[in-house]
Amino acid sequence: MDMHTLTRELQLSNASKIVMLVADGLGGLPRTPGGKTELETAKTPNLSALAQMGVQGASIPVKPGIAPGSGPGHLGLFGYNPLQYKIGRGALEATGIGFELKDGDVAIRCNFCTIDKNGNISDRRAGRISSAESAPLAISLRQVKIPGIEIFVEPVKEHRFVVVFRGEGLGGNVADTDPQITGVPPLDPRANDKDSHRTAQVATEFLAQAKKILASHPKANFHTMRGFANKPTLPSYKEVYGLKAAAIAVYPMYKGLARLVGMDIVGSAQTLAEQMDTLELAWAKYDFFFIHFKYTDSTGEDGNFSEKVKRIEELDTIIPRITKLNPTVTIVTGDHSTPSYLKGHSWHPVPTLLVSDCCRPDPHTTFNETTCITGGLGHFEAQYLMTLAMANAGRLGKFGA
Repeated sequence: MDMHTLTRELQLSNASKIVMLVADGLGGLPRTPGGKTELETAKTPNLSALAQMGVQGASIPVKPGIAPGSGPGHLGLFGYNPLQYKIGRGALEATGIGFELKDGDVAIRCNFCTIDKNGNISDRRAGRISSAESAPLAISLRQVKIPGIEIFVEPVKEHRFVVVFRGEGLGGNVADTDPQITGVPPLDPRANDKDSHRTAQVATEFLAQAKKILASHPKANFHTMRGFANKPTLPSYKEVYGLKAAAIAVYPMYKGLARLVGMDIVGSAQTLAEQMDTLELAWAKYDFFFIHFKYTDSTGEDGNFSEKVKRIEELDTIIPRITKLNPTVTIVTGDHSTPSYLKGHSWHPVPTLLVSDCCRPDPHTTFNETTCITGGLGHFEAQYLMTLAMANAGRLGKFGA
């Protein structure tokens, strides 16, 4: 029996409210041995107040030693086995902007980049080009024509845009063209199975035409292609948990993942304060709220320790607006660790805090990587966080006689 079969059988209905606040890439590392992490350095009085009432631990996004992408990281938090349900980043990005994928479509998340005169990548994100500047560039790529293939190009945010190929015989198993480092040329699209050869050919032609169209732009003079993916199918939150769920996110990718598991995307917030406004307005209509904060991840990827500290402190300031609503269960966690020391996603377990009136509080009065090691939740796989949330909300019945 898998976990979702169990939750379908045991789910109970009541008036409880669950809030899951996800600080993307929350976990970190000290800059020097024996030093403090970003979370330990930050001044977080409100998280400390929660810690005094709650129980904490370290969640393992996929398996020990595995550094997850954002898709698997969030799937685990939502209670879906990330090894069973695989969603490509392209599908997340397309769904996040409201694009309705059809069976057989291949969606690709693309990043504008800068290449030098030798054809090597000098900036993988084209200087984090603004949305206002990048959107017309993405739209200009709609002039790419490939016989037998319908092509959709949609702006997303900043340096990101989505390409969707629609046609016969398109598989989604194609390797990324982003080499993940600068000073080298983009990679060629490469099919990882026989069903995806046509997709790789189409992507190669698309890139060739795009290169000519973008050639004169000083920053975004090319782009990479990542996360090739067909349309996925997942059971919904309503099915597996009996929850009416809302997602309050800024970035399209996270809206896309939430939509794929049956959450409603509510509001159009662009700041934390606006996300809290949306939460308050939607409070009476939903049972579960997923709130996503991106900037603890992007600052970690940039290797900016002090800026990540500031973003954690920014997140801390909105905690009182959540607790004022008196949720039955409050969870603070991340989808993975992004230590600024490593400038990328890592395998390290993620600090996780759960507060309810029936949790078993541990002795800790602060919340960080060190306290989580000895917290009452211990080390656990992230896919079990939702059953913990459901139990603390009184929404799971007894298993067996």
